[in-house]
Amino acid sequence: MNKLVITALFTLPFLLASGEANIDPAAGIAPLTGADFYDRGRPNTDQVELGRLLFFDKILSGNRNISCATCHHPTLGTSDGLALPLGEGATGLGPDRRVPADAPVAGRVPRNSPALYFLGATEQARLFHDGRVAKDPNENWASGFWSPAREQLPAGLDNVLAVQAMFPVQSAVEMAGQKGENDIATAAALNRLAGRDGVWELLAERLRQIPEYVARFRGVYAHIDTAEDISFVDAANAIAAFEVDAFRGYDSPFDDYLRSRDHRALTLDARRGMNLFYGRANCASCHSGQFQTDNEFHAIAMPQIGPGKNDGWDQSYWQATGFMARLEDHGRARETLRPEDRYAFRTPSLRNVELTAPYGHSGAYTTLEAVIRHHADPVASFNNWRPAAAQLVAVDHVVETTATGSQLRYKPVNPGRLGDYRKRDTWVMQTAALREQILNANELEPVELSDGDINDLTAFLRALTDPVHRDAAHLVPERVPSGLPVDD
Repeated sequence: MNKLVITALFTLPFLLASGEANIDPAAGIAPLTGADFYDRGRPNTDQVELGRLLFFDKILSGNRNISCATCHHPTLGTSDGLALPLGEGATGLGPDRRVPADAPVAGRVPRNSPALYFLGATEQARLFHDGRVAKDPNENWASGFWSPAREQLPAGLDNVLAVQAMFPVQSAVEMAGQKGENDIATAAALNRLAGRDGVWELLAERLRQIPEYVARFRGVYAHIDTAEDISFVDAANAIAAFEVDAFRGYDSPFDDYLRSRDHRALTLDARRGMNLFYGRANCASCHSGQFQTDNEFHAIAMPQIGPGKNDGWDQSYWQATGFMARLEDHGRARETLRPEDRYAFRTPSLRNVELTAPYGHSGAYTTLEAVIRHHADPVASFNNWRPAAAQLVAVDHVVETTATGSQLRYKPVNPGRLGDYRKRDTWVMQTAALREQILNANELEPVELSDGDINDLTAFLRALTDPVHRDAAHLVPERVPSGLPVDD
């Protein structure tokens, strides 16, 4: 072979990299700095430590058996590795989580546990899959925020991330438990969130009884002199401070590229993926900006699995099984009440996305490749989706809610009816009329991508991972002030 040809073969990658030097598909994106986050990059370390302990402490759950970290564990990508969480009452962590035979649960949490990475960015103005907590620009509420609590939400919350921390503790299937099991669950069932006998005051009282927490709260907040001054707002602000500090980062390969604009910061396949992402694949039409999200809501025909949110009017599951439930989840339309927002969900940030599987509001896809292929052709992917694609842990011991007069009763589902109960997991995907509604709402046009394109896009998404988050076991405390066990 000619010496010139041999030289050309060995220098092709370098020439390709050089040829890209004048092309910057991410030209409008500035490098991240501390100023992009609520704490401006200058965290109050005592507040962060208090928030870390609260985040891992099961004292904040009604039955003292689950913490924030159980479903948002740092070693599981700040989620839980499941399509849909098993919350209050289950045991174990992540894919090993199970329902004990002697303690049946009320069912799955209806939506995938969202990752917490970069939610402390100031641009993240709306949180949860449907955006149900948000800043209130018109100051309609004294708290300064829109939320399901409306006028009950107290003032003094630092940011929307602190507002978010106010809500899992009052969810029956997430942290509170069922009415009658404990005073917090009962208050939540009665929608008694604020006030002397409300969820947040009852939780604050628990913290007031723990001397170490009292000392830590006094050390963090100037307005706290005695235990009686502690409120759950103070706890939520501390949890948010921990999340802002712990779940950000500036040192992914993509961050290196943004600072240097040197394409050698990325591998060759990641560079090709970046060109696709900001070019022909059109990913950046929704996944834009520093955090690869437009912070808006889009319907992309994501498969719907699990118990849903009791939306819509379809009663076919109820009629077929006798279980009184509607299984649709209308997403953003639950908040706006606009039909055009049905099946639209918040565009998630793609920072650290490699670590946060499963993907989608229902956790329907377990791999990056699968969810990329879905975005490339949502209709085909939706039609080809099969239940085996989802990481759903079996629910073998479950209670159903019944009533006698004005009394709610919770009784274990008869083993003979478990088969009918489990049908809810995939009922929507097996019901033609419901499938058609989801497909009709889809906004994405198909994009032709080769297998090589998929591989390159995957490589670019992996370049959004900050290495510091690949091993986050150091965030797990050895103990918490309540003395309750820590999920590790």
